[in-house]
Amino acid sequence: MKISEISIAIVRNSEHLFLICLRAEDVHEGGKWEFPGGKVEQGETPEMAMCRELSEEVGLTALNHQELDSVRFDYDDRKLNLHFYLVTQFAGEAQGREGQPVKWVSKEQLALYPFPDANKSIIAKL
Repeated sequence: MKISEISIAIVRNSEHLFLICLRAEDVHEGGKWEFPGGKVEQGETPEMAMCRELSEEVGLTALNHQELDSVRFDYDDRKLNLHFYLVTQFAGEAQGREGQPVKWVSKEQLALYPFPDANKSIIAKL
């Protein structure tokens, strides 16, 4: 089974709230909340993919970010290498550019939202 490389932006604003987005119902882990991100395309570094996905999904440009963690996660039907970046400075106003709802929530509120299992270890680290 091929391993997919995924880059994820954990965006934290100046009020220490985190940006989350609702996954479409018709995708893997649909109907759950997530941090913006997606597949690393051929020729991209994980960092480049995170910046591109952040812009495409929610209209933000990462100005200051650092890699938080890389995690391997296996679902029954797919294997993922997840690259998590903490974005602490950005330009733009977050909006669901693919029609998805977006919210700013506190670290404590993250526990109230269902996330894909692959995200649980990073949420615990926040």
